[in-house]
Amino acid sequence: MAVFPSPEQLEYVHNNSTERRENGSLLPGTEASEEFSIKYWMRILSLLITLVGLVGNGLVLWLLGVRIKRNPFSVYILNLSGADTLFLCCSFLISIHEFITYLYFPFMFEVVIYITYMFYTVGLSILAAISTERCLSVLSPIWYKCHRPVHTSGVVCAVLWTLISLLGVTDFVVCFYVYSDYLCHDFFIIEVIWFIIFTCVLCISSLTLLLRVQCSSQCQQPPRLYLLVLLTVLVFLLGGLPMGIMDFIWRFHKVFMPHWLPLLLACVNSSANPFIYFFLGSQRQRRRREPIRVILQRALGDEELGDEMMG
Repeated sequence: MAVFPSPEQLEYVHNNSTERRENGSLLPGTEASEEFSIKYWMRILSLLITLVGLVGNGLVLWLLGVRIKRNPFSVYILNLSGADTLFLCCSFLISIHEFITYLYFPFMFEVVIYITYMFYTVGLSILAAISTERCLSVLSPIWYKCHRPVHTSGVVCAVLWTLISLLGVTDFVVCFYVYSDYLCHDFFIIEVIWFIIFTCVLCISSLTLLLRVQCSSQCQQPPRLYLLVLLTVLVFLLGGLPMGIMDFIWRFHKVFMPHWLPLLLACVNSSANPFIYFFLGSQRQRRRREPIRVILQRALGDEELGDEMMG
């Protein structure tokens, strides 16, 4: 699990952000002003990326929720898009922290930061579940077709949402209202273990799937569904993973990059997923324009064909 920020870390980020804004506005032409200017434009970039991502994920949610008949894989994508949408909404609130003063209130800032990390963790966990199930489908195709429980996707997503929400809310109450350093430290250990386990599961299952796709691609084109999983995982490792890693490092008061950069990369990751779906679902050889629903359905609907080719 991505490590939820400690009270001291939240206070540092909030106060540091406020101080830089004040210094940047009072001391034009100084180093503080230049730093504030960079941060200001990066926040604007983050806002633009977030808005694009909200439109893309909102479209995916609408199509999968209303227009397209769901299969086991699309249930995962629906939940992943939901987590990305909620994450981007929280990121939008954090980005406008530089322009609107309502987040000056410590309680508002703490709540927004906490639920942002919670939705980030849900996205990581669901992506690990997607990669693991795809890996099992190519390693044991007979078991996957004949013995896999029908409602596995829905149950797994419901369990992940419930566990992460309960842990996040309990951690917030313990660290900010009970003020128990001992219990807060225990939650920190649980969150680190969760994050490490799911990251390792994601990497191992994706690497296994990549090797299998590489072997199959020597004699035939790999299924679009597996390319979708691999591209989504790759984008997460490049854009989403730094947020979890840097949050863990910041716990030890080590700063290797500005605190806004991991959030910006995570927004890119969440915003890029819908474009991956639509890109792989489009068929370039067809010149006629197709409805977006057909494109998304093609990207997510070749599960049986993919299992036969990989098996």
